[in-house]
Amino acid sequence: MNCRRGFSLIELLVVIAIVGVLVALLLPAVQAARNAASRAQCTNNLKQIGLALQNYHDAAHVFPPGYVSFFDASGEDIGPGWGWAALILSYMEEGPLDSALNFHRSVETAANETARSRQVKSYICPTDAVPAIWLAERHNVVGQSLGVICDVAAANYVGNFGVREPGVDGEGVFFRNSAVRLKDVTDGASKTLAVGERSFHWGPATWTGVVRDASIVPTPDSASPPGFFNSSNFVLAHTFEGDGGPGCLGTEANGFASLHPGGANFLFADGHVAFVPTIMNHEFYKALSTRAGADPVGTDY
Repeated sequence: MNCRRGFSLIELLVVIAIVGVLVALLLPAVQAARNAASRAQCTNNLKQIGLALQNYHDAAHVFPPGYVSFFDASGEDIGPGWGWAALILSYMEEGPLDSALNFHRSVETAANETARSRQVKSYICPTDAVPAIWLAERHNVVGQSLGVICDVAAANYVGNFGVREPGVDGEGVFFRNSAVRLKDVTDGASKTLAVGERSFHWGPATWTGVVRDASIVPTPDSASPPGFFNSSNFVLAHTFEGDGGPGCLGTEANGFASLHPGGANFLFADGHVAFVPTIMNHEFYKALSTRAGADPVGTDY
């Protein structure tokens, strides 16, 4: 007589338990591998940006402006507003997009509507879940929207303004109408931040530039007080707030931060890329953001 034998309930439960333990042991390793791959891709993005900036500098003998804008008698931006990342598109193998933009017209004009909403893959960190586009809006002093001005493509990389609030005449490499040369970086190009990460969990950014009268509001993850930040923060960041490095306690929506565990990737003025940790001396972090502060900075981040 043939006897068919199957698994007993206890045997099945034991197998399920073993599989569960193996999956639990494997998941952290898989996640760590994914994080490492995303961080490596982010590093490659910044290396490509660094090469583009160096090529721009070779051609123009200066780094691109943080953003380009005329201004009124009170010093307020009146456009066109194009930012450093838009100005290097032709060096980023984005020639068709560069040709599609009308740099003589403001970012928000209808003539630039289609091109300004194009996402550039090399400007997006794969670790961050960013929208393809986001809305540039006016806000009142408590951060309430007063209406949409235009949409803009998202980005995760912002230029280093320096220590103070981004805008005019920064201590870093990028600010309004800046024309910083490598020889102006007297603190040392290998010791001066040029471009760093900003996660959308802290605040939105765009490769396009500054939109007149627009602003960004703090996110729940940032340490920003209620209110808004002017649109120079669309393309620039600073290092003033906090008690450490990028993404530290106290980092506001217009600072540097990432979703990489333990810190953020940065491009330095000489073109190299390094991971700057969240846990670091805050004065050291601020020193890295000045181009000519005569502050002693080592190379161990």
